Amino acid sequence: MSKFISASLCVALLAFAASAQAEGRVISNDLSKCKSGPSTLVQISGVKASTGRIRVQSYRGTSADWLAKGRWLTRIEVPARAGSMTVCVPLPAAGSYGIAVRHDVNGNGKTDLSSDGGGMSNNPSINIFNLGKPSYKKTAFSVGETPKTISISMKYM
Repeated sequence: MSKFISASLCVALLAFAASAQAEGRVISNDLSKCKSGPSTLVQISGVKASTGRIRVQSYRGTSADWLAKGRWLTRIEVPARAGSMTVCVPLPAAGSYGIAVRHDVNGNGKTDLSSDGGGMSNNPSINIFNLGKPSYKKTAFSVGETPKTISISMKYM
């Protein structure tokens, strides 16, 4: 059962990433932008390989925005590094947000279900009933006027 759940998570994460359109802002990973103001320092663990790219996307923590096509706020893409990585996500204002992470292991820009992985803020559990797209209520977190640190654990098939 757990392999099925893990597979469902990967399918959903990769589907969101593949369908994302360039509607938000693509920015660089500038850790200095997480020293003040509304932002989140995303500590990513469990990256399986130092190949390909890691994509981190922020969304407003609402039902209408979470993982909705074209509704992401910022996207940061960086070369993958096996193990742990840290990415700074500046946010427009204090509020509720969700973060989704995708690892395109071979860097081909396509969804490869057998190798690519992903994760979400609050590391929600996935089951066969939500098929990998947890409610915004499970992934949303509050950010005030100062930086917040969150941890995301990557999942692979």
